[in-house]
Amino acid sequence: MTANNSGTYVDVTAADGGTFRAYVCKPEKGSGPALVLLQEIFGINDYMKSMAERYAEEGYVTIVPDLFWRMEPGVELGYDEADFEKAFAFYQKFDVDQAIKDIQSTIDTVKGLDGVVGKVGAVGYCLGGLLAWLTAARTNIDVSVGYYAVGVEDHLDEMDNISVPMMLHFAGEDGFCPAEAREKIMAATETVPHINTYLYEGLDHAFATPGRPSFDKPATMMAYSRTLSAFRQVLGPIYDLEHLWDMHCYYEFATRDVDATMATMVAEPYVNHIPTMTGGVGHDHLKRFYKYHFVNSNPEDTKLIPVSRTIGADRLVDEMIFCFTHTCEIDWMLPGVEPTGKYVEVPLVAIVNFRGEKLYHEHIYWDQASVLVQIGKLDPAGLPVAGAETAKKLIDESLPSNGLMQNWETSDGKPI
Repeated sequence: MTANNSGTYVDVTAADGGTFRAYVCKPEKGSGPALVLLQEIFGINDYMKSMAERYAEEGYVTIVPDLFWRMEPGVELGYDEADFEKAFAFYQKFDVDQAIKDIQSTIDTVKGLDGVVGKVGAVGYCLGGLLAWLTAARTNIDVSVGYYAVGVEDHLDEMDNISVPMMLHFAGEDGFCPAEAREKIMAATETVPHINTYLYEGLDHAFATPGRPSFDKPATMMAYSRTLSAFRQVLGPIYDLEHLWDMHCYYEFATRDVDATMATMVAEPYVNHIPTMTGGVGHDHLKRFYKYHFVNSNPEDTKLIPVSRTIGADRLVDEMIFCFTHTCEIDWMLPGVEPTGKYVEVPLVAIVNFRGEKLYHEHIYWDQASVLVQIGKLDPAGLPVAGAETAKKLIDESLPSNGLMQNWETSDGKPI
């Protein structure tokens, strides 16, 4: 993950005198709640800057204080062996107690910045994870999140001072926070309702850092959604994801306006129709797909019948029935298949991810076998597939179950 370096630097005055720099990124609209991003042992490097930019995209005025300034201002290290050695040297000399005081000074500073409205949260990674814990205990922060924190087990005596929502993400194979330490932390916090812990089995330290060998994208996405949920509940901002999605679909299927559709999305979005791997990654690729292979390429009688909708902090899940008559070639669903004139009804699920008040990506799922059966391109005989029955049973659960199970009758009359 590479930073766009879209932020600026501000000076923070330390409580004991002197000043240090902090990297600041603001939302597109220029205002929002504040978030203090606490560094790893590598300083304010590209990863920290990129995360500041991402949290700004979510609506937060994000500030990353230079917490190594007392040793060496402006540390920006990478992840190769030489930089690891430098980073650990800084870590060994790092004064944690003084850093918390500098974090409080950062909180005070960010509250006074133009555009900051409402409360202040904190999120930290590695060393920053420990600092997130201590920030919750010793400062006036409103919510705090720590990723693979190092050393929290040595500061459990401060847990009683934590009265704000706190979240910790642990990696199951983290050598810097081994199982014994992690279990100690999780046992101590288990009955504390405002402290939530999550374990990501089989993963190593820094699983959320792109470019490092330990990076794991699924876990990173899960942890990020949980983190964002914690921030939304305390800090806001709360966006009307349902309306945003409805307008996106309106432009896609009703007005068929490609430019308006793209305007509902972030600068570099992506769409993936899972069964056929069609869609686009990035603005230009996706716009080309929408313009020539999707928005204007659906049958005239295309209809979406909503069944259910689930809304989270940064995701919306739509369950629906997709209906159409196969009167034209549908590049995204039936690429290369000549129109058959057959009518199709198929359950379809859209998992939509948002960043702030824009769509970031869509993962769209449907049963391709059911579509092929309905247009006469797949003979269901002897295969565990069904046609329009799948859509009908979605609406009417009383319709027969297990009709495709040859062994279903063998259990009839057996004790249950």
